[in-house]
Amino acid sequence: MLILIADDESIIRMGLKSMLESQGHQVLSATNGREALRMAEHRPPDLAILDIHMPYTDGLQAARALMASRPLPILILTAFSEQDLIDKATDLPIQGYLIKPVEPEALAAAVSVAAKRFADSRAQATQMAKLEADLATRKLVDRAKGKLMRDGLSEDEAYRMIQALARRERQTLAAAAAAILTSSPDTKGEAG
Repeated sequence: MLILIADDESIIRMGLKSMLESQGHQVLSATNGREALRMAEHRPPDLAILDIHMPYTDGLQAARALMASRPLPILILTAFSEQDLIDKATDLPIQGYLIKPVEPEALAAAVSVAAKRFADSRAQATQMAKLEADLATRKLVDRAKGKLMRDGLSEDEAYRMIQALARRERQTLAAAAAAILTSSPDTKGEAG
């Protein structure tokens, strides 16, 4: 996994880099949020670990920008456990919050959990989008069937007509249903 780390303290960067590489990861290392964003643009990472306090662009600003350009799992790193910072971090779509100094085992666990949770949330979002599209198609087809049934077809005949139109025109059921809904009242001659 390619991991981007950003921390303005060189000793922390070197320590994280060493731990991550010993765990089998490749590492991009940045000294501030602005540099992290440039690096991510040129070589998109699989995960980012961002210090919350950095010059130019802090970790929270960098996290927002990274998520806007290309969503990825993000861990926020800080020496502070202030509730205000935790609240600001939890308002972002981040997967974890690490407090310095970070032990190798804690880092490995945080990276693993962050990657898994992010993958799970992306899979859920994809599934939700598919379900919403399926529901929208179903509603459109039902409306088209209703229009055809008002023209005297049975429900089965109406559905077969929508399917036939979709096949003939090489389009989706949704597109065929939309065509029926926007067509003139005499749809039997057009779709049959």
